[in-house]
Amino acid sequence: MADSINRLSAQAADANAPGARIDPTIPHPARIYDYLLGGKDHFAADREVGEQLVKLSPGTREGVRAHRAFLGRGVRHLAADAKITQFLDIGTGIPTQGNTHEIAQQVNPAARVAYVDNDPIVLVHGRALLASSEEGMTTVIEADLRDPDRILSHPEITEVIDFTRPVALILAGVLHFITEEERPHELVERYKAAVPSGSQLLLSHVTLDFAPKGPEEQFTKPFDKGAAPMVPRSHAQVTEFFQGWTMAAPGLVEVVTWRPDEDEYQEPIPGGGHAWAYGGLAVKP
Repeated sequence: MADSINRLSAQAADANAPGARIDPTIPHPARIYDYLLGGKDHFAADREVGEQLVKLSPGTREGVRAHRAFLGRGVRHLAADAKITQFLDIGTGIPTQGNTHEIAQQVNPAARVAYVDNDPIVLVHGRALLASSEEGMTTVIEADLRDPDRILSHPEITEVIDFTRPVALILAGVLHFITEEERPHELVERYKAAVPSGSQLLLSHVTLDFAPKGPEEQFTKPFDKGAAPMVPRSHAQVTEFFQGWTMAAPGLVEVVTWRPDEDEYQEPIPGGGHAWAYGGLAVKP
């Protein structure tokens, strides 16, 4: 944590530097997620929200790791089985173990990966830690999922991603921070329209379908004072994100049951064994 704070403090003197735009008093999903994963790049406000979530659901930490393992299995499948060589990962979060480029380039060293996140701290660490293989390319930009035109035309993105060839569009654990007023399904359709036939969508989304009965506000309240609210969605609502594309087996299922294998997450999840998240993969016809 000390190294992280020193790096951010050094940048604070420059109003244009990413570190100068970080407000440690406002919880951010990327930093809360980092805290729950056992990372070091978070502040007291993020830890407070993380602990509130653990109190509401004792399996939160295990569920977050299961969610991360789903991403790893999905990327490995895309690189190894689907032979996808380009990955656009939006809402990537703070770099940790098992990043998209690490997995994809382990399978195919020539894989190209572009990361996008709206938390400046991701850019601070991403530029230093997301080292590409010699054959491939990796970049990270600070941008918001809600601004598809900027992301899809950004020069650093278009340098890495060739939108005339199949792309793996990754939206893992990010859409539940987009409210209905912000038209999340329309946003996803914009990204889907930008990639050609043969592209694939790997998506995961928080749900309360597996949660104990109770008001939704009980589970979403910890995010109310943060940078983004939490909007859990049902199986039917998450399915809509894949509209018009062909779902790959086993369809939209809970993340712990999506193509599990012996090398991934195995630790039992307290409170019923659910990660409270759906995940799926679909191919553009």
